[in-house]
Amino acid sequence: MRVLLQRVESAGVRVDRKLVGTIGHGLVALVGVGQDDTEAEADQLANKAVELRIFRDEDGKTNLSLLDVGGEMLAISQFTLYADTRKGRRPSFIYAGEPALGERLYERFAATVEGRGVTVARGEFGAEMKVELINDGPMTIWLDTAVK
Repeated sequence: MRVLLQRVESAGVRVDRKLVGTIGHGLVALVGVGQDDTEAEADQLANKAVELRIFRDEDGKTNLSLLDVGGEMLAISQFTLYADTRKGRRPSFIYAGEPALGERLYERFAATVEGRGVTVARGEFGAEMKVELINDGPMTIWLDTAVK
């Protein structure tokens, strides 16, 4: 499973020009699911995301987590995180999980974050989305269960 986190001042997602999710200060989480991913991996990355100390404290040091700052999360499903670009010019997505698995584990990730007391806004699984955000930093972190 792969999650790309972006620390933001605010973010929102639109589907068919309609705003379906919005957050203030917090994280945008782009969530990709691979073929062999499990619920345990979704839980692992969700917990890692909310506990990472990537927010500034009063001294400007990155010592605080999403939980510490009372931040929110915008979770967006993104199978394209599994793009394989090693051959040719057209990405292959053969390593991405099937849609049913992807949706289940994306929802599991978001629910686990919510279970930690974080407000989670969501995109719409499988939809074409427009994501708007104001990066804070920028601070972008890559999480991948294949990287131990």
